Amino acid sequence: MNFYSKDMTVKKLQKLIKTARGEIAADLVLKGGKVLNVFSCEIMETDVAITGETIVGLGSYEGVQEVDCRHRFISPGFIEGHFHIESTLLLPHHLAPVLLPLGTTTLIADPHEIANVLGLEGIRFMLNDSEALPLEIFLMAPSCVPATDLETAGASLSEEDLRPLKRNRRILGLAEVMNFPGVLGGRPDVIKKIATFQKGVVDGHAPLLTGKDLCAYIAAGVRSDHETTRLDEAREKLSLGMVVMIREGSQAKNLSDLHQLIMTCNARRCLLVSDDRHPEDLQQEGHLDFIVKKAIGLGINPVLAIQMVTLNPAEYFGLRHLGALAPGYQADIVILNSLSGLDIEAVIKRGRLVARRGKFLVENQEPGEKSPGRSMNLKAFTWERLRIPCQGRQARVIGLVPGQILTRQEQVSVLGKKGFIDLAEEKDVIQIACVERHRGTGNIGLGLVGGFGLQQGALASSVAHDSHNILVIGRDPKEMFLAVQAVGEMGGGQIAVLGNRVLGKLPLPVAGLMSDLGLTQVLEQQEALLKAASLTGCTLANPFLALSFLALPVIPELRITDKGLVDVNRFELVPLFYDV
Repeated sequence: MNFYSKDMTVKKLQKLIKTARGEIAADLVLKGGKVLNVFSCEIMETDVAITGETIVGLGSYEGVQEVDCRHRFISPGFIEGHFHIESTLLLPHHLAPVLLPLGTTTLIADPHEIANVLGLEGIRFMLNDSEALPLEIFLMAPSCVPATDLETAGASLSEEDLRPLKRNRRILGLAEVMNFPGVLGGRPDVIKKIATFQKGVVDGHAPLLTGKDLCAYIAAGVRSDHETTRLDEAREKLSLGMVVMIREGSQAKNLSDLHQLIMTCNARRCLLVSDDRHPEDLQQEGHLDFIVKKAIGLGINPVLAIQMVTLNPAEYFGLRHLGALAPGYQADIVILNSLSGLDIEAVIKRGRLVARRGKFLVENQEPGEKSPGRSMNLKAFTWERLRIPCQGRQARVIGLVPGQILTRQEQVSVLGKKGFIDLAEEKDVIQIACVERHRGTGNIGLGLVGGFGLQQGALASSVAHDSHNILVIGRDPKEMFLAVQAVGEMGGGQIAVLGNRVLGKLPLPVAGLMSDLGLTQVLEQQEALLKAASLTGCTLANPFLALSFLALPVIPELRITDKGLVDVNRFELVPLFYDV
């Protein structure tokens, strides 16, 4: 809640003033800690005085309750500046108990995953499910539903659809504008959305964009980018006024390549974000605490690293009451036993202790409304539709790039058998299909992919950014067909098939994207699924992560949608065979 909200009465303000002056005791005083001052970039030993939800002063104070923080570091609560909740597979009310003990007290999320499935209904669901949680969650209005016209999504949101969202205090602006070719071409439907939200925040999505095209993109009103993967790219974007969100997520890991960008003179223009964080990584590594610790390990000044997950995102998103330990700021606080190891002792949200030593201390809130209905509308088809006719000798292959969501467009010689592609001699190249599941169109895009190592069986998932049709990989079309059917029958999720049997599954009944269970149960289901997936010979620790990004037609180079193969550099559909 904003410190300057309507319920901040004259009487409450008078009490804060008297407390700040030391005339009356504060409700809570953190005594003698090493305060990380993100304004001056120094560490100062002092008390932190809190009354209600608000920090009233730094200095020597007395409190009704006093906590000895000597030998401990005191940091502002961490703020995630770019996040897709759906990537955790958890609903917001199940995510809050996971993130708060990790020091994350505020989240700015882009709900375009669920919006691409359910439209405005999905956005309203996320707002309602996250209302009044101890974890403060803000949303950005999805700009690209669908992301492109090269795929079939479950919804389409125009500027007229998005405009009413501006009235919601928890909608901070326009989410990542992925259709940068649409911006550069001046497409009215894209430009209208930017114009509508120009007084707020407009986030960007411009991988490898440079030169005059980048200038045009920024001139249109886009102010940030989280898709930067190269140091020269980051420097150009920074020099042209963009806020660079340095991403270190579960799939895309850019911090090691970009950390040299960060200097004292420009760190205020940088954020550390995760974008996507998967459940096993939340449990094993953490969230922003993990990213900050890695940044410190790479040589970044610890206070600058903290600044990039506190003050910087707060100011960029206009959350003036958050991001610092200073008078008048909301009392969102992380108490650390060590700075370099980022060992979290306790977390305070709005002046209230919410976590200690990794344990969530607030009784978890049940969702405010029921989950949205079934989101599967598969048109009936037979396994023969998944066979690939052999129409040439040189085929395009989607090549995985380890540690990135970028792909390579590769070329392979293929053989035919009875008119269809025969991959029996290929050790790595396998089939991939994208099956439309929203509108019952019957669309099926067919292609080839390399990098999974799969030797038998099939894997399928309804998590397929950003339109979230069903993606399936395998060698045998019959096994692939069984996997697709199984995903549809359970209302969405992830499946491993071998022969004529489903070996493992992770149900995701909420829009085919999220579970209705908590983290522990989701991880148990996922562990069983990954064990089953390993029986296919797949060499990736979690092949479903890599699979989920292969239908994303806004990230270079080659992708697949329900309409076919997409050459992202040309932003158009291309045939599977070069020599057709």
